[in-house]
Amino acid sequence: MTEFDVFNGDADGICALQQLRLAEPLDSTLVTGVKREIALLERVTAGPGDRVTVLDISLDTNRAALDRLLAADVRVRYFDHHFPGEIPSHPGFDCHIETLPDKGTCLLVDEFLDGRFRAWAVVGTFGDNFDAAAYRAALPLELAPPTLAQLRELGIYINYNGYGAQVADLHFAPDDLYRRLHPYANPLDFINEDSAFRALSDGYADDMARARGTVPTVAGERHRLYILPADPWARRASGVLANELAQASPECAQALLTRLPEGGFVVSVRAPVTRPEGADVLCRQFATGGGRKAAAGINQLPEADYDRFVERFIAAF
Repeated sequence: MTEFDVFNGDADGICALQQLRLAEPLDSTLVTGVKREIALLERVTAGPGDRVTVLDISLDTNRAALDRLLAADVRVRYFDHHFPGEIPSHPGFDCHIETLPDKGTCLLVDEFLDGRFRAWAVVGTFGDNFDAAAYRAALPLELAPPTLAQLRELGIYINYNGYGAQVADLHFAPDDLYRRLHPYANPLDFINEDSAFRALSDGYADDMARARGTVPTVAGERHRLYILPADPWARRASGVLANELAQASPECAQALLTRLPEGGFVVSVRAPVTRPEGADVLCRQFATGGGRKAAAGINQLPEADYDRFVERFIAAF
């Protein structure tokens, strides 16, 4: 029997897997990629009796590959919080999917494990920009404010590392970063002992210093849109900058359009923190769009669709 772990390369996906494999250790084949590489199940070649665990990728996007695996008598366990579409009914499918606007995959796994590795759930929830939910989850841990701030920084850095057009844009490949995290049941030990934390911290500081100088191209009382250049630093910073802008202006929707070298844009959308809904509906109106209610994106928005996107972004919020 072969075990596969298929997970999003962002903080929510990595920290969800971290919790699960601390509780259920095993050697598995890791399947992941940059944050926006969502159609990961198609890369899994499994047969009867094999097991696949899926974390933080849309069922709707992976439906055909999931149907193929289930038809081949592969057992699939699925944790996610994105729009799933119709959920299959199959004896080999163990489904843990919820789409609440402030509950990510880390919190689903945390519930499944009865809070055994809650600190890692807090890290991933901070990374996914669910600050209020992360603070609530952390209450039983009774952490001092400086310690909680460290967990928040780590979540942001892990999430920041996942953004890029390709793995070469990242400081660490997501599977390599997961392997570096995995020995540490306590995220504070990783922060204090592994040089990867400092590398992420330094890279984040450099990229965000550039990104924070960006001014909005479109601005209104309830929405702001920014355009970033076709540079690796911009691709790395885009998602975290969107989260930061959302937290700083909780009544405003945010859209960050990062130019692609081949033309067009990769898009990050954040619904207002005070009304965390509608980002997924907006982005699914475009061919490569998807995500969740509070945060969504478009992998490739053609230049010709820019005006249509701006119009629908303003109308949505």
